[in-house]
Amino acid sequence: MANLLVVDDEKNIRSGLAKFLVSGGHQVATAECGPRALAILTGEQNFDLVLTDYQMAEMNGLELLKQIKQHHRDTLVILMTAFGTIENAVAAMKAGAYDYVTKPFSLVQIQHLLDRALEVKNLRSEVRELRSAIDSGGSVLDTRSHLMVALFEMARQAAGSDATILLAGESGTGKNVLARQIHDWSLRRERPFVVVNCTTLSEHLLESELFGHMRGSFTGAVKDKPGRLEAADGGTVFLDEIADLVPSLQTKFLRFLQEQRFERLGGQQTISVDTRIIAASNRDLQGEVSAGRFRADLFYRLNVIPLRVPALRERPEDILALAKWFLVNAGARNHRAGLELSPEASAALTAYTWPGNVRELRNVIERASVLSRGTVIERDDLPDMIFQPLSGRPLNSSTDATLDEVEADHIRRVLSHASTLDEAADTLGIGIATLWRKRKRYHIE
Repeated sequence: MANLLVVDDEKNIRSGLAKFLVSGGHQVATAECGPRALAILTGEQNFDLVLTDYQMAEMNGLELLKQIKQHHRDTLVILMTAFGTIENAVAAMKAGAYDYVTKPFSLVQIQHLLDRALEVKNLRSEVRELRSAIDSGGSVLDTRSHLMVALFEMARQAAGSDATILLAGESGTGKNVLARQIHDWSLRRERPFVVVNCTTLSEHLLESELFGHMRGSFTGAVKDKPGRLEAADGGTVFLDEIADLVPSLQTKFLRFLQEQRFERLGGQQTISVDTRIIAASNRDLQGEVSAGRFRADLFYRLNVIPLRVPALRERPEDILALAKWFLVNAGARNHRAGLELSPEASAALTAYTWPGNVRELRNVIERASVLSRGTVIERDDLPDMIFQPLSGRPLNSSTDATLDEVEADHIRRVLSHASTLDEAADTLGIGIATLWRKRKRYHIE
């Protein structure tokens, strides 16, 4: 269970608490005063929690607390006292006490308090393990692909400017991750990075999200609200799936790109901001322009610095590195540290063409980390769809298909294995509304 230290100058309280805590399965040491407690704490044993009296002769509980926090920062401290004043409580909490209990107290109170404290300690430990795992596991931006190296070099150079950037690439390739990295590389890194997904909101709601609205401008607008462009003043707005902007919003957004000015929905006052735009689309915007669905002048305004994020099948040398990175993170999140991929599972992951790209790989690894019975991810722990070709084509020949064909095939295959639309959307890494739109677009029943 836990290693506990009870500090109290009253022997009956000290021994009674120790006996109760030992009966709960804990290892318990006792001390009759602050100096003795500090001596015990400096020994070889690490203590999870100290339960100490406040009023003691040689060193009171507050002084002991301060010493513990100075030298044993990970040890939680609970103070108990018969002098339950607000001043003492405030002083104890400011000094780093986990909690404060007044005498007389029941053993049930102590048990509940101890359970909560140890839960907090465990959560803190898990957070540290997760951070350590992430730090030691490399980065999702680490790459062995010459395509990605060239992309990152161009993105880093572009980040130093205020120019608008247009990210192209299939769904799930990591355009949102790259957009965030560009912001972090830029001089705007200390200012907000705001994400707007153009597929998830209706026309009026999206206009309100982007530009803000005035009270009474539509049903439910009970007060003035600034939009995302305004909230990101000095920073960056990332517009995901820009191709889904309706024509009326394309016109208003074009004006913003030209002038960096706009009016809130229902407002008359013109607002000026300094907001950098990074846009992304998994559709061919030039094709959308030719089809009359996207304004040509807006496309050229967005396409100042075009960056194409390659599909995962175009950089197969990164598949296993990404899989291992996701496995470290998933293992830490799901309390499955130390997971590894078997050679057979690694071979299967490498052979698959990943029409859902990095997002699909992440979801597959997350699933395997939860469902695997041992510490090694075996081939059988991977979903069946990994081993099935796309619409009868061999797995490694899908590069001759168009982007729309690959996406449509992948959606059909995921839908055939999912029991609900929610499950399919989760596997694809998209929202249910986006899945409905894609089914309509590709005529998928």
